[in-house]
Amino acid sequence: MIRNRIRPFIALIMVMTLMTVLCGCGLEVVTSARSVTESGGAVSSGPSYTKPQQITMMVDGTLITLENGRDEFEARWEALTGIDLVIIQPEHDVYYEEVTKAFESGDLPDVILLSSTYYTVYAAEDLLADISPYYDGSELEARITKAGNESLIDAIKIKGKLYGITPTRGNGCVTYIKKKWLDNVGLSAPTNYQEYMDMLKAFTEKDPDGNGINGDTYGVSAAGLINNEAPYTNYLPEFYQDAYPSFYQKADGTWTDGFMEEPMRQALTRLRDAYSNGYIDPDITENGTGACRDKFYADEYGVFTYWSGTWAKTLSNKLIEAEKDGEVIAIPPLAETGEYLERVAPVWCITSTCKNPSGVYKYFLETMLDDGAVEELWTYSPVSDKYAKNHIDHMLAVVPLTNDPGAGSVSASQAESAKLFNSNSHMADLPYSTEAFSLYSDDLMALKKELIRKVVVEGVDMDAAYGEFEAANGVYMSQAIVDSLNAE
Repeated sequence: MIRNRIRPFIALIMVMTLMTVLCGCGLEVVTSARSVTESGGAVSSGPSYTKPQQITMMVDGTLITLENGRDEFEARWEALTGIDLVIIQPEHDVYYEEVTKAFESGDLPDVILLSSTYYTVYAAEDLLADISPYYDGSELEARITKAGNESLIDAIKIKGKLYGITPTRGNGCVTYIKKKWLDNVGLSAPTNYQEYMDMLKAFTEKDPDGNGINGDTYGVSAAGLINNEAPYTNYLPEFYQDAYPSFYQKADGTWTDGFMEEPMRQALTRLRDAYSNGYIDPDITENGTGACRDKFYADEYGVFTYWSGTWAKTLSNKLIEAEKDGEVIAIPPLAETGEYLERVAPVWCITSTCKNPSGVYKYFLETMLDDGAVEELWTYSPVSDKYAKNHIDHMLAVVPLTNDPGAGSVSASQAESAKLFNSNSHMADLPYSTEAFSLYSDDLMALKKELIRKVVVEGVDMDAAYGEFEAANGVYMSQAIVDSLNAE
């Protein structure tokens, strides 16, 4: 009986000794039913978590860059959390090239931002940590549910498992037109494709910028003829209309590749005709988003399909800074387009090589949406007193800040743009990554991009281009992925 009483006492001594050792090593073990971050933001209930001493993250240009205050962001984040943060931030336009290199080499950060395509592929290859055990029943789950946004998290679950967190809804692009250009050529905003083409023709052949010279502008530009991530067509929706160049789920629940369907050929015809007429930026295949924005501000073209909400104000302000007329209007989808597409939002994921995934979840992912000081830091630039956007768009946040200091900064044009998009859009499909998808998707997309470039830019015969595509095993790879998706 005495021995039985001693056992619990010895166990208690062992736990206290372990806690002392861990704290002496600079590690914090959270054991209470509910704990709080240094910033005062709540951290979820659940099992014990060891606080990391350092977290390495990889992110694109949606986080403020080095020249725009990233060092200040890093210092503030470290002060709020007490954790050393190492930031890897490649140039925005080559971000996914660097992501691919990191996964191929195995030299991975603890946490990484991935678009939907890369998210599904790397999850299927077991290169991402399943965070379901940490998220389920957590206070973060409760906060997201309270905000009515649990469906956004459900949308990124793969076969019931969760491999990351998205801090915002996906958002999407609306088409912005320079109002002054419309006035200068005597046109109203287009409502159908014929009116859209008439506008592009006028913007290309007349004098929409009012500099006294006809034909020194063009109608529209974009960061490529096809985007690098789903939903792929969002920068040129007026041309693609009902065509979709990748995999989607039909009404009967089966998967297909829209690239192999007739609407895709019709879309390519529209693009080729507009390009050959000079209505589209001649350098479109070389553009990044930054180049497109710069050309828009320089009055080289008048129609720019870009992100709804916050960007409505940014585009206007940048035009004014460039001493151009700043009035831009966002238009509803053309009759033939039907709806804009909302992308599946990029996902913050913990990699499989992370040695402390539960701690990174607790102190990185959860605090990002703490409805407090850390989330505010992710939302607004730490070096601006005008609530300049940082990584999280406060108009799209999955957990909106209760006390949002920038709430009053939303302009009428931003609110109108966001409302227009939300009322005229639907979510793009997120295909599961299968073995065939992982094996073929990159090569297949490269072949698709090359076919599009040849048809649109070089004017190659459509049937000949598809013949080359088939000879390069494009049709085989496409069907293999379709078959694998339908076998799930």
